[in-house]
This record gives sequence, structure tokens and C-alpha cells, in this order.
Amino acid sequence: METAGIVHDAVLWKPVGGGRVECDLCWRKCVMPEDERGYCYVRFNRGGKLYTENYGVVTALNVDPIEKKPFYHFLPGSTSLSISTVSCNFRCKFCQNWELSYFKELRGLEISPEEIANAAVREGCESVSYTYNEPTIFVEYAIDTAKEGKKRGLKNTFVTNGYMTPEAVDYVKGYVDAMTVGIKGSLNRDFYRKMMAVPDADVIKQTLLAIKEAGIHLEITDLLVTKYGDDLSSLSTFARWVVENLGEDVPFHVLRFFPDAQLRDAPPTSVALLEKAREVAKGEGLNYVYVGNVPGEDQNTYCPKCGNLLIRREGFSAEVVGLTADGRCSKCGTKIPVLLQRCHQHPRISLSFALSLSFSGLPRRQSVLGTTDLPLLSFFFLPLSFDRFVSFFSSLISRSITLNFLFTY
Repeated sequence: METAGIVHDAVLWKPVGGGRVECDLCWRKCVMPEDERGYCYVRFNRGGKLYTENYGVVTALNVDPIEKKPFYHFLPGSTSLSISTVSCNFRCKFCQNWELSYFKELRGLEISPEEIANAAVREGCESVSYTYNEPTIFVEYAIDTAKEGKKRGLKNTFVTNGYMTPEAVDYVKGYVDAMTVGIKGSLNRDFYRKMMAVPDADVIKQTLLAIKEAGIHLEITDLLVTKYGDDLSSLSTFARWVVENLGEDVPFHVLRFFPDAQLRDAPPTSVALLEKAREVAKGEGLNYVYVGNVPGEDQNTYCPKCGNLLIRREGFSAEVVGLTADGRCSKCGTKIPVLLQRCHQHPRISLSFALSLSFSGLPRRQSVLGTTDLPLLSFFFLPLSFDRFVSFFSSLISRSITLNFLFTY
């Protein structure tokens, strides 16, 4: 059913006197007087208690290839049921999913954690991913859904900006199996302040250390933003820190920027710069460095010891070709940091999409965000049960529809 928001008890907060509360979910640690909201705007103080109102409000639901998150060393070749709500604790001027992070109205499809988990199993997914907007913002809903997924043998992943506190990492430990942490501009402090409204980027390193300590599978992306956040000396410094503190085997993805939202005066990152960035990161000691958002680039995984081809990728298609069942190089026996699927699947090419505002054969419906000036990332509230809705959604690729792609950085 359509909803304008579900009020739910928030986690990770404390009273600080005078009716005020402090949210300890992310590093902003917002202190809210009564009847005031935090930076994310979906968490608020009512009567000296902290609540959230985006619980169970789903704005996008897609069956994605896991490589799209991106995860290259976690269940390669599998699919993941991917969901989002609204809002963010960053204000990136270049956000590709700004229709969700710069939300104007809290509206979406009300879906229970049990329904999400059941849909993932029914669609043959091996995991549920909390993505498109910052999962920290809807952690209560994400973890309740993750618990239901665990009951059904599913893994759970976060695609996050890494601004959650170590306390938040501890809260999700045991339920979230993998995280891709999206770094921008190689964690340059000035870039984070000027382009993302983040006062202190260095605290993200504490979060990365907490993720490692929690035993959660970690992959890192670094979005290189032309003119503003593409300094290779910053990338070199950050890559060196990763090697020294997280290890040489952390998969590291350098991503191409595309102009969007408020930042349209810069061209896409040059492929030559990205290729040079890959070599810089490798030169600092990282074993697995990939160039992302560039079709045709070599996305394969090779053994760092003998060079054997381990995982062949083309687009979002992945095939395990050089790994044993226990994750070792089939040629030299080196243990590779990768979690394989329960059963290897045949290579597949998947398409992830969200519906736009109209398509043939069906009536026009209210969009998830409730506003006609936000044309992307919209569902339709069809007169169907949730089960029938998911089945219908999965079959839409065979119909005449307009598709809009969801980006994960």
C-alpha cells in the first residue's frame, strides 16, 4: 500500500538533557531539541525520544547483478534484490540518485521485511542489498529485513558512504555480510567539505577499521570527479593507507564520474586518468584494482601470484573460471579472498531498472516520491498483491516500457 511514512522507534541514540536527544547512528551525531529533525530529516525528536519515519517505505526495488553494487569478490555471478528508501546524510553535488537523496516528500510503497525476504527467495537471489540511498538512514528497516533474510539463507549487503559510526557497525554485525564503501575524491578533506557538505572525512577511516574488525566483507570504491576530486596524489595516499591498515587484498574500484545533479560543468572522468589511477593503486600494493563505469575495460580477476584468470567479467556478466570450490587459484593454489555462490551458475547478463512515469498498456499511476517533477526511480501502485506485483515487475522487460537506470555511486 502507498504510505506517507511509518513512524518507528529509532536505534542508537541517547538523551542529553533538556528534552534533547543525540543520534549516534552517523558521524554527524545530530543533537535535536524536541520536535526538531536531524540532518537526514527522517529522524526526529518527539517527547524526548528519537523516531524514524522511513521504516518500510520502499522507493525502488530491483533484481540487480551483484557486480553492479559493485561486489566483485562476494557471490560473483549472483543476483541481489536491491531496495531503497529516501534521504542521505551527505549532500553530494554530483549525486546520481539525487531523486532519492534530495527527497521532497516521504512517499513510497509500504513493504514488510518478510515480504522483501520472500521476494528475494522467489526471484532466485542470493542476497538482499540496501542501496541507491544511504542504508544507514534506514538501518532499523534494513536490519529487520536482514534478519528475515538470514532465516531464509540469504546474505545481506550495504552500499554505503561509510559515515556510520563504529557503534552502528557493531549494531549491524552478524546481519550484514558485506559492505561496499563509496569513497569520493580519494577521501580528500577539502573535496568532502566543498562538494559533499561533510565536515570531517577522516572519521570514515575509523568506520573502515570497524568494518574490518567486525569481519564484514569489504570492498571500496573511489569515484574520481573531474576537476574537483581527481588528484592522483590523494588516491596514492588513500590506497597506501588501505594497504597498511586494511590489507592488500581489499578489492578497490576506481569509478568514472558522470555529470549530474548540481555538478554539470565537468566532463566524465577520462579513461586515461582512470587507467593511470589503477596503476597508482596497484603501485601502492593493492592486489585487486578495477576500473568501473567504463564498458570494455578489463574487469577480470586474476591471481596476484601467478596471473591465472579467476573470474571473467563482461559488463554485468560474471563467470568463475579459475577458482576451486574452496576459493583457491586452480593453477597455483593461492587462497583468493572471495566468497563464492553455493552453486556456480552459467554466465548471465542482467538488467536492473526502475520504471519511469508511463508505459504502454497500463494506466498512469502515482509515483513513489509523490511528485511529477521527479521523473526517475518511480514505481506504480498497481491493483495487485505484493506477490503479483513482484512477478509482474520481473516480467516487464518483455513489455514496451521506458527504462531508467539506477546508479550505485
